[in-house]
Amino acid sequence: MPIEHISDTARWVAFYRAMETERPDAIFHDPFARRLAGERGEEIVNTMKQGRSNAWALIVRTALFDEIIMDVIGRGDVDLVVNLAAGLDARAWRLALPPALRWVDVDLPDMLAYKTDMMRGETPVCAYEAVAADLTDAGVRRATLARVSSGSRRALVVTEGLLIYLTSEQVASLAAALHAVPAFESWLFDLCSPPLLKLMRRSWGAATERGNAPFQFAPAEGTDFFRPFGWQEEQFRSTGDEAYRLGREMRMAWFWRPVARLMPERKREEYRRYAASVLLRRT
Repeated sequence: MPIEHISDTARWVAFYRAMETERPDAIFHDPFARRLAGERGEEIVNTMKQGRSNAWALIVRTALFDEIIMDVIGRGDVDLVVNLAAGLDARAWRLALPPALRWVDVDLPDMLAYKTDMMRGETPVCAYEAVAADLTDAGVRRATLARVSSGSRRALVVTEGLLIYLTSEQVASLAAALHAVPAFESWLFDLCSPPLLKLMRRSWGAATERGNAPFQFAPAEGTDFFRPFGWQEEQFRSTGDEAYRLGREMRMAWFWRPVARLMPERKREEYRRYAASVLLRRT
């Protein structure tokens, strides 16, 4: 089985970052990605259906998250980044972050232990902390969020590659819990639509379900899902549009672009919002 546990998804995505980093025209550089992915990450990508040909979407997501994080920090809006379900993300080591910025990775104990071991001897560029916590436990999550946000005036929360594995009820609970922390001003995550969810289930769904990591969350109302919980859309960066800008489009994109221009505007907008990196701001 390519994926045996949800933690394997972190190795999977880390190998995509390694693939991109090793290109001569790479759109980002993660010098730690191959080390973190390990042989297991490469095995997952090579075993999964269309494992390499579909890498473009997650590579684009990485680049967009890098851009948005640096933009928000560059505006002077945040003194803390809280990276929930951080997985094998190495931004605290590889981005040009301000040394005074606090960066907190939160994940399950085994994942953080593996990451800490793999990054031994490397120095973060900012004030880094790793916090082990099971975010599905409401009490643990509440206490963890309160502790890591202590002393912060404005914080950015990052949940990359997390929401799709949660139910709507779990996402609603997380949205409410984040809004309950006054310091949490912004929230960055990736979002997919119901039609894309169906496609993902057909291509990768069997593999992720066997690893107890089924794809679940894709709200029909898009970012409006988060409004009742005190969040509103600030940026919606369409994966398709940004893939074109970054030169990392899917196969046959050259064919579908002119076809899309012939579609009704409503249909074009539907495709544009298939998948995105989204920045929300608290209301």
